[in-house]
Amino acid sequence: MSIKLIADSGSTKAEWCLLDGNRKKTFYTQGISPYFLNGEQIETLVNTELKTKLKQNLPDEIFYYGTGCSNPNNIKIVKNALQKVFTHARIKVDHDLMGAAKALCGNQKGVACILGTGSNSCFYNGKRIVKNSPGLGYVLGDEGSGAYLGKKVVQYYLYNTYDPDLMDRFNAKYNTNAVEILEAVYKMPLPNRYLAGFVPFLAENRGHFMIENIIEDSFNEFFFQHVYKYKESWTMPVNFIGSVAFGFKDVLKEMCNTYELQLGKVLKNPMDGLIKYHTAGQAAGNK
Repeated sequence: MSIKLIADSGSTKAEWCLLDGNRKKTFYTQGISPYFLNGEQIETLVNTELKTKLKQNLPDEIFYYGTGCSNPNNIKIVKNALQKVFTHARIKVDHDLMGAAKALCGNQKGVACILGTGSNSCFYNGKRIVKNSPGLGYVLGDEGSGAYLGKKVVQYYLYNTYDPDLMDRFNAKYNTNAVEILEAVYKMPLPNRYLAGFVPFLAENRGHFMIENIIEDSFNEFFFQHVYKYKESWTMPVNFIGSVAFGFKDVLKEMCNTYELQLGKVLKNPMDGLIKYHTAGQAAGNK
């Protein structure tokens, strides 16, 4: 029986699960995005943060699902980097949206949405993604994502929109200023990850009308720009995956009720679903 390695990588962190028969081991590394890391950097990251932990248990097959892997160039960058580290493995690289769809829907039809550091959505027909609302990244899109929510948090701070109580809470938690924030967003690497780091401020201050407005407005944008544009959303469950979706699932449930949509699964991450998919017979025809 071959040793499988399943990877789910966002911009912030990557989860790796090694399957050797009935044995399962999980590892974590930094997130891998081919938009922010080149092939050499990815190779170095995987070598230092993952391969050393695997020791002699090297995979025969790798199923990698990652952010940014929706275009052939990025797929090639990631696959080549992995191949240099795991020279004898058979490697399949796919978009994190496909990983989300397989984890949420298995081999069934459904609408699958990601709300993590970034956001995305699709209609999945049980085998492949047949409709995908364009993902424009954190500058132009990513509605409802951690980066989008975090951007709103710092906007309210920089524009002095928060009431005095929230301003005090923000200052106590982050001890930052406009110069540091603008430097991090416009000059430092991984600004989307930096912005997503402000989401805990929302989670810790639920109930305040300004906080609720930020969350609801951001999710409304995601529903309007993405979910509503699939006619299947009106006849099938709408499923969500990601830390943001899981953390604010009460808001998602309320919105689905308001707009008469059926809320399906809300998962924090796709790994359990991907393990089930790749160890079940249904995976055989969809690798």
